[in-house]
Amino acid sequence: MTPRPSRLPALSLPAVPLAILIGVVLGGLLVLVSGGNPLDAYWRILVGSLAPANWPDTLNWAVPLVGMTIAAAIPLRGGMVNLGGDGQLAIGGFVAAVLPVMLPQILPEAIALPGPVLAALAILAAMLASGLYAALAALGEVRFGIPMLISSLLLSYPAIGVTSYFVGFPLRDTTTGLSQTAMIPEGARLMTISGPLNIGLLMIVAVAALVLYVDRRTVGGYELRMRGLNPRFTAYGGVKPGPQMLRTLFASGAIAGLVGAIIVLGSLYRFQDGALLSPGYTWSGLMAALLAGGEPLGAITAGLFFAALQTGGFAMQRETEIPRVLTMILQAIIILFLAMRHGVGRRG
Repeated sequence: MTPRPSRLPALSLPAVPLAILIGVVLGGLLVLVSGGNPLDAYWRILVGSLAPANWPDTLNWAVPLVGMTIAAAIPLRGGMVNLGGDGQLAIGGFVAAVLPVMLPQILPEAIALPGPVLAALAILAAMLASGLYAALAALGEVRFGIPMLISSLLLSYPAIGVTSYFVGFPLRDTTTGLSQTAMIPEGARLMTISGPLNIGLLMIVAVAALVLYVDRRTVGGYELRMRGLNPRFTAYGGVKPGPQMLRTLFASGAIAGLVGAIIVLGSLYRFQDGALLSPGYTWSGLMAALLAGGEPLGAITAGLFFAALQTGGFAMQRETEIPRVLTMILQAIIILFLAMRHGVGRRG
């Protein structure tokens, strides 16, 4: 089928700082109108996120957010949009929670496996399951002409519904009254680095480095960038758009599955219905990726920025009467300004 032209905005460097400045000004005006002190609010956000004592909390929030930012940025780099992050996140977390508990029951030999090996198997299985599920959206566009934007979003609903059913009924921990799986054995949990941080941080750093290397140093990264700039030219140059789309969505979904596995194996220690979705990592990550126009390094930086905003928002809410929803408003204003600016530029 004929590839569609890319709609990914090409953002200039001055646009992002200007968008952030406008977001800060408008957010400050909202605080002022509501009777608060905008300077005090922003100071609390700054201290709450960047004070040395608060770095572990900021980094702990940044691990899943940056992970989902990378998952969104990979297809965006090629002019594609993956809106199915919630479903892929749920599948990854579910598989990572069930495998360490069920595998020893299915294969008695697995009881002798060291905990780290069991955790590694759970992570790999989570990435494989989520990657294959994400690739279904690409397959729908390649084989049946279903726009990926629609299919990736719609595929989230059965993924969330099926995992919710299993943790609510067949696999529910009957010792509790909640929809959640049994606790993961201690040996299969991720090793703690300091405070709330675990080795999931190192995994996300490794993934970020790998994505940057592939983007800038490999043929596949070059071809994906070219697709984002001009898909017709890329296809004319010999790149098969179908297989490229499948590979890209698989990689995006696999990273989302890794994030789900890190949360489950590193902090929750079980799959809880809705727990992976309520913080909104998918949509914050998508906004961060959009802020950078899909460029990996910029997307990672934007993910860290949004993570700092959100952890600072908790501190602001604790110290003042201003709700942390202000930080979500800031994110929305920044993205809306960039989208509006791009639209005005296209009309001109």
